[in-house]
Amino acid sequence: MSEESFFEIPGNNGKAKKAVEYCDQIFRFEKTIKDLSPEQRQKQRQLIIKPVIEEFFKWLESFYVMKGKLQTAVMYALNQKVELLRFLDDGNLEASNNLAEQAIRPIAIGRKNYLFSTSMKGATANAMAYTIMETAKANSLNPSKYLTYLFEKLPNTDFIRNPGVLVDFLPWAKTVQEICQ
Repeated sequence: MSEESFFEIPGNNGKAKKAVEYCDQIFRFEKTIKDLSPEQRQKQRQLIIKPVIEEFFKWLESFYVMKGKLQTAVMYALNQKVELLRFLDDGNLEASNNLAEQAIRPIAIGRKNYLFSTSMKGATANAMAYTIMETAKANSLNPSKYLTYLFEKLPNTDFIRNPGVLVDFLPWAKTVQEICQ
């Protein structure tokens, strides 16, 4: 079941619109601090964003009995408050989970495809392939170059007797980074 968000609630006014305005305010400010160091981002968030978020949650907590999508969105936000506020204390964290959602989108699509795998070994092979591709992308590699590199080099490597050499094939290894970007 997917959780409702304030963005999915129809209408141009009312409580959902006000919630979206709070979110817009937060993300507008996030754009202004994106190039700061993590320490500076954390300080700016504490100064500027934290009071806005505290006001937002105080406003949410003031609601009385509701029904439908608005109730679902409000309850979700309130139940996830601790997790939603973590980015305030760590400048390395993003305010939005969009990057994470984009990264797992291929996996979610693949999950539907796995239903048609004819064997457990086939499904496992698909999962491994997706993992290799997404890890390559996450490390700024060209997935095609990375796979070519692996297919060319791994067959000539004695990793059975010396498994430590596999470290040199990981996406963040210096040689891999130089060759596969």
